[in-house]
Amino acid sequence: MCSSDLIPHFPISTVTSHAGRLVCGLLAGKLVVAMEGRFHFYEGYSLQEITLPVRVMKALGCEALIVSNACGGMNPLFAKGDLMVIDDHINLLGGNPLIGRNDDRLGPRFPDMCRPYDRELIARARRIALEEKIVCHQGVFVAVPGPNLETRAEYRFLRGIGADVVGMSTVPEVIVGVHCGLRNLGLSVVTDVCLPD
Repeated sequence: MCSSDLIPHFPISTVTSHAGRLVCGLLAGKLVVAMEGRFHFYEGYSLQEITLPVRVMKALGCEALIVSNACGGMNPLFAKGDLMVIDDHINLLGGNPLIGRNDDRLGPRFPDMCRPYDRELIARARRIALEEKIVCHQGVFVAVPGPNLETRAEYRFLRGIGADVVGMSTVPEVIVGVHCGLRNLGLSVVTDVCLPD
């Protein structure tokens, strides 16, 4: 295990179920760097602090970023326990981790967010889910700041603007993943069903 204590400015998770540690090792013969938990905007961290682990992973040589989250399912076809591969997202966090001076060594000033999630990785994830008989949808994730859950009116609004699931993470990391040239895959686990009516 890598010690995140040795990485300058690495945040400390305040969420009980998130260790906030960086884990390095081999998985099926591949070098892997993983986070045991993550950091959230609602913990009081800036979006730049939240995404520092992505920058560290890129500096360590990572080529692909796989993000996962627990989310509320707003699509009436989704059930508790279903998986959703993220096809696109909506950022309602009220900020962006790329705001501020751009370091061109890390990525372009205006990264293209037309396809933030890698089409080949999405297809591979869907194919594996099908082979393993895992319920797996594809859809749009919307990020909100939290930490409170949404009101019924907010669920209606979020569904109305095209979101299938809602959560409090993922989008900042993917924005930085796009910025620094990583291939991104996002997976959501529907932990509760949010059907206001």
